[in-house]
Parts: sequence; structure tokens; C-alpha cells
Amino acid sequence: MALACALTAAAVLLPLAHATPDGGHPPLVREPARAALAPLAPGDTCPDPEASLRPNGLDGAAIQRIRSAGHLVAGVDQNSFKWGYRNPAGQLDGFDIALVKAIAKDILGDPEKVIYRAIPTSQRVPALKDNTVDIVVRTMTINCKRLEDVAFSTAYFEAGQQVLAPKGSAITGYDASLKDRKVCTAAGSTAEAALAAQSYGSVSVSVPNQLDCLVRLQLGEVDGIITDNALAAGQAAQDPSIQLVGSPFTKEFYGVAMNKDAGDLVRRVNKVLEEYRAGGDGSPWMAAYRTHLQPVLPGVSGPPAPKYRD
Repeated sequence: MALACALTAAAVLLPLAHATPDGGHPPLVREPARAALAPLAPGDTCPDPEASLRPNGLDGAAIQRIRSAGHLVAGVDQNSFKWGYRNPAGQLDGFDIALVKAIAKDILGDPEKVIYRAIPTSQRVPALKDNTVDIVVRTMTINCKRLEDVAFSTAYFEAGQQVLAPKGSAITGYDASLKDRKVCTAAGSTAEAALAAQSYGSVSVSVPNQLDCLVRLQLGEVDGIITDNALAAGQAAQDPSIQLVGSPFTKEFYGVAMNKDAGDLVRRVNKVLEEYRAGGDGSPWMAAYRTHLQPVLPGVSGPPAPKYRD
């Protein structure tokens, strides 16, 4: 337990990092592209949040800007085991990182032409709105509230909110057993919103990054965590003293997030995702799943089917 806590704390304290050096350039602030998303039908505010723009391979303003820069700037996590994390060699690795590389290869012809910016959960939307990053691939759930500020690709993974607690805890799930318990969520996450809507008498504790919750749980500062079960499974694999309890109580669809004005980039990413899913059990998606997620999250048969709205 002490070793797991120490290792996790070290990960949390890592500074903002780039897996690919940016040559000493100052932080990038991109001018927004102007290929805006198609409007929703009159009267429809958010009928189907997972529905995105149909894919194509045409180059628009956002794609041209990325090519002119010579690299894709991706907002990612570096602390989520098997999703976006630093492997024993110190390199960024994981399911989300594999997807970033596929996008970079399609746009730039080279999966390594990426500048990675590690951003906390609460800064994913601001980083896109001010064009600090081109895309965010960071276990980010598609929902109507976020669609007010950013655009999403089609869904590339389905998860669900669930409770993570120490083994032997009296907490049994997202229910009355949370009463008077300190429950940790990441600021700006769907877990934080769920707990605010129905707390079951718990005491909410908010932190910048989801992995900070695990550190607090290990230190005994909180009694449980609410997060996506896909993330929680990786944390439970890192620390055998904790476990998922109860059942998932939501459906969470992860998408690649982009600036709302980058409609051409949304379509291009959806084209990449079409190819990434293709091939059934032999698809690049399944290969990435087997490599990164199957050991900690078995039983997933494939990606969610894409939905389109134009």
C-alpha cells in the first residue's frame, strides 16, 4: 500500500509534459479555424449528444493549420493507467495515446508528429476553447453540457460511472451507504456532476485530477471515489487493496474533443475512427484494446457504433 501510494503521488506531481519535444517554442495559442459545425435542427437543443458530423478526408482550415505547424497538439492525461500514462521507459502510452497517434498519422503521415500537453480534467474544455491544443483525447465523456463549448467526434469507448472503495469498506455502491462518507471526484468531471445531483448524504471532495482521488483514498483522507469504471479498473489493478463496488449507474461515451469551429477536423477524426473500428476482431481498435485495456478491463467485445447527425 505504501509503495503504491508513493508511486501514485509521484505521478500526480509530474509537471506538464510533452512526449515529443517542441523545440523550445512557447506554449501554442492557435487561431481558431472557421469551418463551424452544422447547426442542429430548430427546436433541438441536444437530442442525441453522441451524434457527430459525417466523416470525410477533405482538408479545411483546421487541417491546413495543423499541417503548416508540422505537428498535432494533443491534450492528454499522463496519470491514468492504461489510458494515458508514463510506462516504465518514461514514455507516454495507453489506449488514448494510441488513438492520438492514429490521428496524427492520417493528417501528417507520421504517428510521432505530436506535441502532447498533459492537462488536468478541469482544463480540458478551456484548453480547446483558447486553442492551446488541437484535440483532447483524455477519457472525455460526450454530453450536452460540454457540447455547448466544444465539438466531439463519434464515441470511441463506452464506460459507466461506478464507485471505487477500499476492500472491506461498508460502501456498497452508489447508494445510501455513501451517507456521511467523504467521496472524491475530479473537478469538471461527469462524476462530480452526478454526485452534485444525488449525493446520498455524502461529503463531496473535489480535486483537479482524477488520480488525486486515488492518492487521497490511499492516505485515508476520503472514503471512496466516483469515476468512470474504465479508469477505476486501471486504478484497482495498480492497488489491490481497493475494488469497484456496486454496478455502473450511467453510460459514458468517450469522444475526441475539438474546438467548435474546427468542423473539418471533426470530420477528419471521424474518418480516422471509421478506419480504426473497421475489421472486427482484427481492427486497430481491438488491437489497441488487447494491448492496453484487456488485462484490466476484460470482456469488451468492440467499440460503440458511430452515430451521425448530418
